[in-house]
Amino acid sequence: MLPYAAYLRVYEPLTAFTPQDRARWARYAGSRDRPRRAGALEVEHGEAVRRLLSVPPLPAPERESPNAYLRRVEETLYVCPWQSRLRSWLAFASFRGSTPVRLASRFVPQAIAEQTADDFDRFKRGEESLRTYIRTSTWHVPTAWFVPFDSAERWLVLGSEQPAESVSQTTAAPPRNMLYVTSMAQARRRVARALVVIRRHVGQVAALTEVEDIGRWLEEFHPHSLVELDYGGLVHLMDDRTLQGDQSVAEVAAALAGLDTGQEELAFAMYQRVIVRWRSIRALESAN
Repeated sequence: MLPYAAYLRVYEPLTAFTPQDRARWARYAGSRDRPRRAGALEVEHGEAVRRLLSVPPLPAPERESPNAYLRRVEETLYVCPWQSRLRSWLAFASFRGSTPVRLASRFVPQAIAEQTADDFDRFKRGEESLRTYIRTSTWHVPTAWFVPFDSAERWLVLGSEQPAESVSQTTAAPPRNMLYVTSMAQARRRVARALVVIRRHVGQVAALTEVEDIGRWLEEFHPHSLVELDYGGLVHLMDDRTLQGDQSVAEVAAALAGLDTGQEELAFAMYQRVIVRWRSIRALESAN
């Protein structure tokens, strides 16, 4: 079963990579053995489950993943590396930092945890950046993730039907999915505009900090990249009618427009729609 998580991804054009990585990803794109888009999340999830069920559990893979998500628009290949090892290290560091040692040791023996931390420390000493191409959110989509997109960029697939809207890509679409895909230029422009509106009309609130974080992250990538919001496993928590009616991107945009034009009641109503919708979905995490 897919994990109940959503993903925010950046795909850089092949030319943004070093010559060595450029050649590697070009070969990868032509390989028949690489995981296709339809089964990629299952492959990622399966690898993670096998690590955690091993004895002793392994918080991170021994080697970095050779896989990536791919998109092709006309003649340009875009690459989003999985970075399973780096993402696992970062997630485990966050887990250790927020969990009491006695409780954390029930999940991962202390010796394994310390070895994992030492491996990560050695890795960091040789790296200038810990930039990840993929952000993950379990049980909900953070409100700030909707800001870089426009409602017209939605790509919805229900059951085995083919999408009405799509961006040409190198792999087949999964049988059920909700995506938004936009250019990096558009994403940065929308985030910058949102920051101006929030600072001017609301001030220093949690939403501002979250949008600022997204803006800083997007600035780390090539300006001709693509940005993708993937509902991932969350589509399995939502029936067809709920997915079709989910207009979170449009509602966040309407809330920001309402703020900027003095329509406070409209802004509040649109924002509350998003908050209530995702609060109800997130509540399923603790449901029996």
